[in-house]
Order: sequence, then C-alpha cells, then structure tokens
Amino acid sequence: MRKKHHHKKSPGTFKKWTGKLHLWLGLGVGFLVFIISITGALYVFKDEIENATRKDVIYHHEKNIEQKQVLPIRVLEKAVVDQVKEKYPVHWVNIPIDKKMSYLFYWYEHNPDGWNYFEEFPIYKVAYVNPYTGEVLRTYDEKNGFFQIVKMIHWSYLLKQSWGTYLVGIPVIIFVIMLVSGIVLWWPKNKAARKQRFSFRWQNVKNWKRKNYDLHNVLGFYASIFALIFSITGLFYAFFAVQAAIYFIFSGGKTAYPDFSSITTKAPIELRTEGTLDKISNTVKAKYPDSYGFSIDLGHEHMDDHEHPHFEVYVKHLSYSYHKSSSLIFDENSGELLHAHDMKDKNFGEKAVGANYDIHVGSILGLPTKIIAFIVSLICASLPVTGFMIWWGRRKKKKVKNA
Repeated sequence: MRKKHHHKKSPGTFKKWTGKLHLWLGLGVGFLVFIISITGALYVFKDEIENATRKDVIYHHEKNIEQKQVLPIRVLEKAVVDQVKEKYPVHWVNIPIDKKMSYLFYWYEHNPDGWNYFEEFPIYKVAYVNPYTGEVLRTYDEKNGFFQIVKMIHWSYLLKQSWGTYLVGIPVIIFVIMLVSGIVLWWPKNKAARKQRFSFRWQNVKNWKRKNYDLHNVLGFYASIFALIFSITGLFYAFFAVQAAIYFIFSGGKTAYPDFSSITTKAPIELRTEGTLDKISNTVKAKYPDSYGFSIDLGHEHMDDHEHPHFEVYVKHLSYSYHKSSSLIFDENSGELLHAHDMKDKNFGEKAVGANYDIHVGSILGLPTKIIAFIVSLICASLPVTGFMIWWGRRKKKKVKNA
C-alpha cells in the first residue's frame, strides 16, 4: 500500500511545483510577452498592406518600355540625390527583374553611439524611382513608419539593439520554459479529462472564470508547438549560441559556416568606371532572369563604415520570402563575377539559417503560414492576460475564504 500511495503522490508534487514555476514566471514576464507577441502579430502582414498602399509607385507605369533602356545606375543615383536633397549618401539600390517595377534607392545610417532606436538610426528612407527617366515617384520615411516602429519594439523595445535584443530574448527564453511547463500542467490524467482539454464545452457553462480557464488551456495547447517554433527562431537573433546550434544541428555537425572572405577584388582601381555597377547588374539579370530582384551597395562611406571582405550582391528569388537566395561576389573594380553561391551549393544548415527569418514571420510558404503566424501570435498575446485572470480569480477566492 505504501508503494502505491508514494506513486500517486510523486506526480502530484511535480505538477504542484511546475504550476508554481509557471505562475511566477508568467507574473514576472507576462507583460513583456504580451508586447512581443502583439507586435509580432501586427508585423505579419506588413508586405501585403504596404503592397496595397504603395501599389501606385511599386510599378512606374512608363509606356513603351520595350523600346527603351534603363538609365545607368550612377545616373539614376545622381538624379535621385538631386531630387531628394538628403544630407546622407544613398546606401544601396534594390533592382527588380520585372521591368515594370520601380527601382528602390535606400538611405540607411547606423550610429553605434545611439542609446535608443531613434538615435541609433538617424535615417532609414526609401525612394521609388522610374528607372527609365530617373523621376522619384515617392519617398517614404521608413524609420518613423508604423511597421518599422512595431518591428523595433518587437526587436529591442526601441532600445539600442546591441543590448535591447537581449532584453527581448530573456523573456522569450522564460516564455519557452512556460510553454513546456504549460504542456505538463495541461497533460490529462485520463481519457475523460483528455476530452475536455482538447475542446471548449460551454453548453451549460455560464461562469466566465471557467471560460477564461478553458481559453488559456485549450488555445495554449493548440498554439504551443508553433509558439515554440516562433520563439526559437526569434532567439536566433538575440543569442549567437542559438544560431550556432541551429547551424550545427541542421548541417549534420558542422561548426564552421562557409567562408568566402578570401575571394576579394584583385583588379586595380583604375578599371572602375561609371559603368561598373551596370556591368554587375546586367550579369545578375542574365544569370537569374526568373528571380525577383537583387541589391547593390553603392559604395559610399557611412557612419559605422566597416570593411567589407568582398563586393557581394544578394539575389532574392521569391517576392514573398527570403529563404531562396543567392550570393554573388564581384570584383568591385572590374565588375567581373568571381564566385556564385546558389541554393544548390548550400548545405542544409545554411538553408535552415537562411529560412529562419521567413519561419519566424510566417512567410516561408506565403499567405497560409502568415495566417498561422498571425493567429498564434494573437494567442500568445492572450495567454498572459487569461493567465493573470486565472490567478487573480483564485486570489480573490482565497481572500473571501480567509475572511
């Protein structure tokens, strides 16, 4: 009899302490988890909303483009600078493969001495440009835009990113512990309990406390697996150890990421001309005619200017996602292609690292996974609220009993 009694008591003790851990962690970081989750939900459909609100400038509407040539990149850059009159140099240009689409010229500066988002990034601005005429169709102040603010709250609470990301990452680690402890607490003892844990049974339930309890448990269970995925892919940006672990696991035990820093510009600077970037652009267009677009750095000095080991061009193959991409290394002076690293050349670890962002924001498979990310993010935002209400209701009940 003693053995049987001891067997029943042990799981109860474990769940009791698991419940206390779940409660106190939730009370400690619940508000931060709510902020991280709700901003994540708000950011999910950024591209769809911006594509709708900017549709009149995403396409330049130039007539008879079959008989016309796009202007050289340096000519376009000068036209953009003359029209926008910004004190900072243009940083890079996004060039679409679709000839009907506008070029995007970006200003972006990072101030390492800034202590918050607004000081750390003096400017983040984009100009939509007709590549056939050089006309600036419209500029957008991305720095102060709704989605960028939402993103940076989610990323670092609008604090300096070098340490703000840790302040976001630590609550997310605690949230992962809460998800695991929540599953332990949810796990039913028998078949009868199991039926109730999987669905809402409110036909004869009028008590709001019971409904709130079911919302916390049932929604939390269904969202838990996706929430773990979104949490781990978010921790990827806060902690290098997570990046290294993901690469190590998916690459089959490799610890060194492919390094191409030895492939550098060799040609003399005298070979660099106003047309060098156009030569690079034409090479990319010819090599990837079915891709979405690519980015070219314009080569100016910036506030946090750092040494680039080589001149790299990033090619994005899909409009809705970044996980399918290629990296090309060019000789910055001659414009010759030195190396191409395509999807077929990447090991599974590289692919996993490259897909991390798309998994995190739900864009990995387009709209269906974005809808999942949106719903799960809302559920994650609701868990601290319903959890607090459960605790508050029990607290009031104890006070009444003690009185």
